[in-house]
Amino acid sequence: MPWWGWIALGTMLLVSEMLLVDLEFYLVFLGISALLVGAAALSGLDDPVWLQWLLFAALSLVTLVGFRQRVYGKLRGGAPGLAAELVGQTGRARERIDPSQQGSVALHGSVWSARNEGEQPIEAGGPVRVLRTEGVTLVVRSD
Repeated sequence: MPWWGWIALGTMLLVSEMLLVDLEFYLVFLGISALLVGAAALSGLDDPVWLQWLLFAALSLVTLVGFRQRVYGKLRGGAPGLAAELVGQTGRARERIDPSQQGSVALHGSVWSARNEGEQPIEAGGPVRVLRTEGVTLVVRSD
């Protein structure tokens, strides 16, 4: 494929991720990989097409595995300040929550999704303590 084909493919992938679909940054790293292959071809590397595709696949794999989680976490992480604010707070279970299961918890006048990390079930109306947050889910244990 000519260098401009890789540049066009990379640009289309980047624009698709940014404007059309939200696939959690997968297309961004595929687009970056295509742009890198296009830049290599533009700089004079006249590799056979099969080697260009192999380079694209390798770069895609390296960028997805090596960088996607960190970049996506920084740009789209959980609610800022939520963990520090709620850890240690006490709420009430709105329903029975068995160990390792999810349920709902009332805390500060709001209803939250919560997961019981304790070894004992939490009965409906029972007190819970927030251990940490995972996104907008509270990880709790009976208090």
